[in-house]
This record gives sequence, structure tokens and C-alpha cells, in this order.
Amino acid sequence: MAEETMKDFEKELEESYKNMDTKEEPQENKWEVFEKMLAEKTVSKVKITEVVKGGCIAFLEEVRGFIPASQLSSQYVENLDEYLGKSLEVIVITAEPAKKKLVLSHRAIEKEEAKKERQAKFDSVKVGDVLEGKVDSIKDYGAFIDLGDGISGLLHVSQISNQRVKNPAAVLKEGESVKVKVTGIKDGKISLSKKALEENAEQKDPSKGFKYVEKGVASTSLAGLLKDIKLD
Repeated sequence: MAEETMKDFEKELEESYKNMDTKEEPQENKWEVFEKMLAEKTVSKVKITEVVKGGCIAFLEEVRGFIPASQLSSQYVENLDEYLGKSLEVIVITAEPAKKKLVLSHRAIEKEEAKKERQAKFDSVKVGDVLEGKVDSIKDYGAFIDLGDGISGLLHVSQISNQRVKNPAAVLKEGESVKVKVTGIKDGKISLSKKALEENAEQKDPSKGFKYVEKGVASTSLAGLLKDIKLD
């Protein structure tokens, strides 16, 4: 968590905690349990028993804990009342015996699960795979292709087409669906190519050499040129 974000979170936590009654005095050994759960990121299931300003109340090991609104979900929560009576899996993110402060988070679990899903998706991608994705962003050096599940790869300008492409934005549009081939995976980065698929298509059918490369600029295969030549 970035320093600024952490400061904002701590400020929000302090403000929200003022609205929570913390008069209970749980046994000391329970705080030792909470500190261990914090260190080990132990997942526990709790039930939301109360909604207060800035978050919700749930009991863990019979001790009242606070779940800030920002920690209920990885998505923005507009209506806290929807969580009343709901059971959630949580981890301890703050355990301060001196202040009797126990803070829980469901969002952290969602983020961890999403991370594992992305890693599983990434691990399933192999060199040689042909995938369909969408153009996420376009740079001078190529385009980033969204392959789904938070996975993206770089389609370098040199791999967009068999023909020379000077400006990727001239032949690709953000949001456009494209079919690409995985040509490399290194250091957590995926390299993609449209050019490789064009080459395969031309090898199977030479007549498929006609392509638009830049706006207003076109090229054709030798087969296409010979077709237009008139013999006397």
C-alpha cells in the first residue's frame, strides 16, 4: 500500500473507530491469538451484527471487531445496510491490545484471490498459443492487448503486420478485438504477434497477401498483381 494511501486509510480508520464502542476488555490471551492471526493472515468467518458510521461490526472470538467500509469489498460499497446479517470471510489487519482495537478486512481476501486467479491464468498461457484479446492501449512502440482475467501482453509494432507499420494507431483501435500468437514469456511479460498469424495464413493461401497497413496505404501480394496484368 502506498504511503499516501496508508495515511488516508489510517485517518479513515481513526475517524470510523470513534463511532464504535470499545469498552469490552477481552482476555489478554485473545489478543495474542489476534496478533498471531494478523501475522499468519488467518482467514476467519464472521457475521455482520451492526452497521455504524464508516463501517460494520462483527465479532471474532467473541470480541467486537470493526470492518471499515473500504475493507468490505474490492468494489465501492454504497449501501452498508446491505451487509447487515451477512457472513463474510475476513482476516485481521489491525490488532492493538493497548487500544483494544481489532480491525478486520474482507477486501484483502478478495484481492488475494484475484491475484491467485491472475497467476493461474498467466501460468496457463504457453508459447505458441493463439489467443483472442482486445486492444487495451496503444503506444508508439506497439499495443497492449488485454487477454482477460487481468492478463495482458505486448504486441510490438514490429509484430503487428508483415508490412511495415510506422504508427500502431493507424492500424489498431482501442477496444478492437484481435487474434494474436504468443511468441514469448519472460520475467512475467508476454510477447504477442499478429504478424506470425499472417505468415501462417499466407503460407496456406498465397492469395491472402492483400492487407491494409496505414490509412490510405495498401500493399498486395505477387499473386494479386499478376491477376491485374492484361496480356496482349
